[in-house]
Amino acid sequence: MNDSTTISKGTPFHLESSVAYAIGSVVSKTLLKKTAGNITLFSFDAGQGLSEHTAPFDAVVHILDGEADITIGGKTSTVAAGEMLIMPANVAHALHAQKRFKMLLIMIRSE
Repeated sequence: MNDSTTISKGTPFHLESSVAYAIGSVVSKTLLKKTAGNITLFSFDAGQGLSEHTAPFDAVVHILDGEADITIGGKTSTVAAGEMLIMPANVAHALHAQKRFKMLLIMIRSE
């Protein structure tokens, strides 16, 4: 599911309230999409997640609300609101919501 609320450049906004939870769903909202990378907000309802995959670039995850179980290279960490982690490029990772959570994902492309 993709949240349709628009974020205006140059106008302050609150990250956590800029993406809503949806029952039984993952909601994503792209804030910025450029050749250099993407910034995307997500909300995950309890029991939802992203299956194991790899990405060709490092990605920063900042948990805004709740907590996420994030598995990187077979090792799972519980990451809580206010915490961040870097998912390294080309290493399998997955996300799962034991409880619902919101996160900001920043992916920066590089050579």
